[in-house]
Amino acid sequence: MAIEDDVVVIGGGLAGMTTALSAAREGSRVRLLSHKESTLRFASGLIDVLGYAGNEIVSNPFETISELPDEHPYRKVGESGVRAGLALFDSVADYAGDHTDKNALVPTFGGRIKPTARYPKHTAPGLASDQRDTLLVGFETIVDFDAPLAAEHLAETVPFDVRGVTLSFPGEFRTDAKITRLAHALDKNERVEIGSSENVSQSEPVRIALAEQIKPHLGDAERIGFPAMLGEDHPEDVRATLERKLGVEVFEIPMGPPSLPGMRLEAQFETALKEAGVRITTGNPVVDFEGDERISAVIVERNGAPIPFHGEQFVLATGGLVGKGIDSDREGVHEPIFDCYVPAPEDRYDWSEEGAFDDHRFARFGVQVDDELRPLDSADEPEFENLRAVGGVLGNCDVSAEKSASGVSLSTGAVAGRKASDEVNP
Repeated sequence: MAIEDDVVVIGGGLAGMTTALSAAREGSRVRLLSHKESTLRFASGLIDVLGYAGNEIVSNPFETISELPDEHPYRKVGESGVRAGLALFDSVADYAGDHTDKNALVPTFGGRIKPTARYPKHTAPGLASDQRDTLLVGFETIVDFDAPLAAEHLAETVPFDVRGVTLSFPGEFRTDAKITRLAHALDKNERVEIGSSENVSQSEPVRIALAEQIKPHLGDAERIGFPAMLGEDHPEDVRATLERKLGVEVFEIPMGPPSLPGMRLEAQFETALKEAGVRITTGNPVVDFEGDERISAVIVERNGAPIPFHGEQFVLATGGLVGKGIDSDREGVHEPIFDCYVPAPEDRYDWSEEGAFDDHRFARFGVQVDDELRPLDSADEPEFENLRAVGGVLGNCDVSAEKSASGVSLSTGAVAGRKASDEVNP
């Protein structure tokens, strides 16, 4: 006899994990199906709700939500849904920003300023609203972060002094050492060679060696920004040591993949899911489903064999075009698991504009949903009675331009998880 879950969530990114956690905390038996690793490890670790409206930076997202189009996911869940998503996030992650509705201004690794709603506490001392003079430190092995160039860009937009320096990371690490390797060395505070005296090698803990290497460049700086690599498992200890030895505050600058802040956040969500009793199945894709107007099971392909996972309620959290939750070919745009309706112009030339940063229609491709977050067909009727969709698979918003991807995932996930649970536990 097949074991049936109350809620089956398809997709292991931020939206999927939020949905699963929301449903489980409402008392449902939840299964999370994830094909690949969470996309959090490829993200900055920042939680954006709404950073831009058009070309204008948004100071307070909650003052702007009511001005968004009716079809936008935020209008579907309402302000209460957005707040519910953030509240769930705050219960999971040890982040800063929950003291205000306003966005914080976080420097990026390119030297730009990004408006965001939640940010790691390791990033907090580097906010652009803090006017202390700043030194940015990069390393020769981390080519994605050019500290002098980032400082130059940042200095164009902030009212404090910013300098940048590129150093060699202490020790004899390979020139192509990954950022995770350096982070693990800092976690363990490995001993590294710093020279020799009378043919005797000298060594010291890498955190101490790093601080000593920075001291000659400190000058009048009152804080130091590093690429986000100050440990994966023990970043608090790494920061504390550096701050004690340097006498100034230390902060991390969010980076691209592999993202240490994203990996730390993933670990926090995995702990929360485990504590909530969510059962997680990973490594194989969902390829099909059983049912007609109502879904009875989804099919996972494992070593060529179809494995059904039965449930009462289902939530689609497979991501957008980048995550392959939405696919396209010469016939059009479609959602590949349930074949949900995805509207798009018939002429593919209408999918995009000439300029790279123009308003491209493809950026808003996704399934259409009702106020219950159920995908709609071309006649605006629910595709299935017991299916909801959340996160990047939703249409009608350009989350990259708006800087709203995390907020959409959290808010729709929190609401869909609760609604799905209410269906089985009224």
